[in-house]
Amino acid sequence: MSVLIRSVGVHIPERRITNDELGKMVDTTDEWIRSHTGIGARHIAADGMLTSDLGADAAKKALAKAGVSPKELDFILVATATSDYLGFPSTACIIQDKIGAHGCAAFDITAGCTGFIYGLEIASNMLSARRGHHALVIGAETLTRVTDWTDRSTCVLFGDGAGAVVLSNIEEGGRGVLKTILGADGGGALDLYLKQAERPKSFERAPAQVPSIVMNGKNVYNFAVKSITVLIERIMHLSMYRLEDFAWIVPHQANARIVQAAAKRLGIPEERFYMNMEEYANTSAASIPIVLGEMEDKGLLKRGDLIMLLGFGAGLTFGGSVIRW
Repeated sequence: MSVLIRSVGVHIPERRITNDELGKMVDTTDEWIRSHTGIGARHIAADGMLTSDLGADAAKKALAKAGVSPKELDFILVATATSDYLGFPSTACIIQDKIGAHGCAAFDITAGCTGFIYGLEIASNMLSARRGHHALVIGAETLTRVTDWTDRSTCVLFGDGAGAVVLSNIEEGGRGVLKTILGADGGGALDLYLKQAERPKSFERAPAQVPSIVMNGKNVYNFAVKSITVLIERIMHLSMYRLEDFAWIVPHQANARIVQAAAKRLGIPEERFYMNMEEYANTSAASIPIVLGEMEDKGLLKRGDLIMLLGFGAGLTFGGSVIRW
């Protein structure tokens, strides 16, 4: 038995903000943003659109492509840092209702930008252990709602979007999710976090405040470069594959400079990494499924291709997966 990615669905908000447009809002330029991040634009969810709306649309597209009914789902896992509600209910439960998948298990994963890879590993193991049939793994974010638009060091980095995959347990060996490495370094938790009001004393009213992203850029950059290099080396050792066996390496789309630095350290040609942050910026847990959807639409993913997924982000977390398409 194998747990296979059957299909990918993507939701990209229509509203697109270029670097030049952003430069009219904050003190920055297209040249500075591109040279420091590789980002040229980002997409922003329409007013009133929730993370669950983006995720539900991506999920419906993935289910339609796979020919799987929502009623056939065993699990829905949603990786997000921008859930509809703080704490509860889970965004996964809201998406379950919006797509009509009543009754199946549904829960959120909080693992920052590595959330989608965590979700793949959890869902594939749950399907295998419980002999389930189908699961949805969704990465969905509305990061622009928690962006501090006065902080030019972070507001240029983020965008909104969602990607979803249908995982199916099939009687076919050699394909699907083959190997996964997961890890975390909680010592860096405050290098990237959502700033919120301090908890009040008992019986005191909590002050109203919209959470906003706070990041120690230098520390996160160093962690990300190290994570990519260590993950690739560990995946090579664990899987016994050679680098040339992989058709593509798909990293989390945070910053082109991070990928370029890691590629240089390992002596890997940059073109082996698929990157699309120039158009979508950093969409956190949604970035990897958005890339997979784009690659599939372009015909770049062929049956039997060996793919490496790499994630790193808030927590601090990291993870890598080997997938046979």
